[in-house]
Amino acid sequence: MNVEQFDFDLPDDLIAQTPLKERSESRLLTLDYANQRIEHRQFFHIQNYLKAGDALVLNNTKVIPARLFGMKETGAAIEILLLEDISEDTWKALVKPAKRIKIGDKILFGEGVLTAECVAVQDEGIRQLKLQYDGILQNILDKLGTMPLPPYIKETLDDASRYQTVYAKTPGSAAAPTAGLHFTTELLEQLTAQGVDIYYVTLHVGLGTFRPVSVDNVDDHTMHSEYYEIDEVTAKALNDKKRAGKRIISVGTTSTRTLETVYSMYNEFRASSGYTDIFIYPGYEYKAIDGLITNFHLPKSTLMMLVSALAGRELIMKAYSEAIQERYRFFSFGDAMFIYKGEQHGGNNV
Repeated sequence: MNVEQFDFDLPDDLIAQTPLKERSESRLLTLDYANQRIEHRQFFHIQNYLKAGDALVLNNTKVIPARLFGMKETGAAIEILLLEDISEDTWKALVKPAKRIKIGDKILFGEGVLTAECVAVQDEGIRQLKLQYDGILQNILDKLGTMPLPPYIKETLDDASRYQTVYAKTPGSAAAPTAGLHFTTELLEQLTAQGVDIYYVTLHVGLGTFRPVSVDNVDDHTMHSEYYEIDEVTAKALNDKKRAGKRIISVGTTSTRTLETVYSMYNEFRASSGYTDIFIYPGYEYKAIDGLITNFHLPKSTLMMLVSALAGRELIMKAYSEAIQERYRFFSFGDAMFIYKGEQHGGNNV
């Protein structure tokens, strides 16, 4: 399978640069892949597509202000993006320009409030950095760091909380699980009131989710690993849902990768944590989820492949074409899509 099969042309003005004033007023394209039915709604209409007994699974990771601008002792400007706390203040980080940082080099931030020494060199611009500081690292990052917005967002984010979900809890992500940005506390309360059961998993978003595919053959792509957790209460509840024939609806590709990782390993949901490099693309048979709420993704990305594995590549490409025609907003601050399997009635209803 060639990566070009997941390409499409997107006008630049459809790349959302800022979040909407109200989270749940973004648009929602619903895709019933069993009946090939596409509908256009607002996100708060998700209530009409979820029903009592459904399990809605969200990723409660919290974005840290992981982008830091500093300089070497020589005065050269260096930018880093903290990706993962490996152990005892040693972090895996994406460094620009990476060629300037070798083992033993030090980067100073905030006039030395924070120092990072390179202790290992990895491929693709990644370095392992030993951080040195006094006090609490999170407090230092809050002062010196910025939210790691994707490079396609050129506008300044006035309110950093808009790049967090309202249920963000566990710090560790280098990017937001953006499908969750559409939910408000009020909408979650309304869903609970109508009988939808809400559960949380954790996956700290890093390069594994957003790294571009640089090979022609999809089979040759290698995912970076990302840390995930699922607790006992959630695992038991989701197993009960499975046995009862209820739907498990995943919010975002990160929740999806967590659930599919665990279910693929154990043939059930089980309390566990670790690192996943699962790569979901057409040919993969979904085991854990029955539906997916997600944003619109970059051309030729692993996320395009993940949604295509659920609904079929041709139907996804058709839905994306219609979304472009209808001028949906794309990517992190853009609109949403609900992919699900409706009751089959026959015929083509697109």
